[in-house]
Amino acid sequence: MAMLRRIVFTSSLRSHLLFIRHFIPSYQSLPFSTTAVIIAGRHYLRRLSTPTDTTVRCISSQTSSDLVSEHPPFVRIYKDGRVERLAGTETIPASLTPQNGVVSKDVVYSPGHNLSVRLFLPHKSTELTTCSNKLSLLIYIHGGAWLIGSPFSPIYHNFLTEVVKTANCLAVSIQYRLAPENPIPAAYEDSWSAIQWIISHSNGSGPVDWINKHADFNRVFLAGDSAGGNMANHMAIRAGKEKLNARIKGTAIVHPAFWVKEPIDELDLQDGEARRRVAEVWEKLVSPNSVDGADDPWFNVVGSGSDFSGLGCEKVLVAVAGRDVFVRQGLGYAEKLKKSGWRGDVEVMEEEDEDHCFHLLNPCSENAPRFMTKFVEFITG
Repeated sequence: MAMLRRIVFTSSLRSHLLFIRHFIPSYQSLPFSTTAVIIAGRHYLRRLSTPTDTTVRCISSQTSSDLVSEHPPFVRIYKDGRVERLAGTETIPASLTPQNGVVSKDVVYSPGHNLSVRLFLPHKSTELTTCSNKLSLLIYIHGGAWLIGSPFSPIYHNFLTEVVKTANCLAVSIQYRLAPENPIPAAYEDSWSAIQWIISHSNGSGPVDWINKHADFNRVFLAGDSAGGNMANHMAIRAGKEKLNARIKGTAIVHPAFWVKEPIDELDLQDGEARRRVAEVWEKLVSPNSVDGADDPWFNVVGSGSDFSGLGCEKVLVAVAGRDVFVRQGLGYAEKLKKSGWRGDVEVMEEEDEDHCFHLLNPCSENAPRFMTKFVEFITG
């Protein structure tokens, strides 16, 4: 039986809510002071230097009469099938010039779908002529409600740069197809395809030298936040069924987007309107073909008949935030995993006074360094 260890942190200070409340469509503001301009169908984002109200201007042939549906803060859908993303489109280029001691580059792993991974490597490793000391390999799946975001966003680029610098590891961040253009299970299929592509380097003859030379395939870690935390769990389950030529030491499941239509326990106090909104995003945008709606086993991980006993890793870190809409689901997941018959170790890290993905949206906040320390220790320990 799995061993469960729970660490709860409280704080007298509450961080300001900077995050777009994924799955709460009525939340109108963007995470930064940003002007989004649509010109001839192209989406440009410009980050403003001073706080202002978010302004969205449409300067194109598209008019309000062309709009089929609007789902703030995620997407607008037009009659011609075009999807306009309202957030998560800002990107930062990879760089072979060290940034905070880390270099990065993008590599296409799925030409058919034009999907890439972004690799992060400590710069000092590139200067070694021999690689006798391999690095732990972190495979990361970004969040964004399956609708927005990418490995190339400043949020994930900066987060993984810091992780790689501090943990002295090699990180590979996965791009996957987004809904609504590509409903579930496309994101899961892409993530598994990327993992297989990464592990194909374990014999030292893959297409990417950084992975061939530096990755220790006896120390592989899966991780993700929000929707990515959900997918990290499903990838670990699949890794237990379809044996990979690698040893997955651990899976970090951060503020996971797990759900169920009815409250999971007496402490699951989300009101009916919040539950309706969460279900609506899944059922109308993410997985409209699901016969079970928000009780789809992809989404309802805790309340469904998912079998965790064969989870394909040795330890799991479950990170939750006390003010997060998903907090009870995350804690319920840890309890279910403990009782599943899986023989690994489960550790829960709870920040009682924080909200969803606070460490990404406000990395300078009081509690973000504590999260980073725990995340890095999970990889290096």
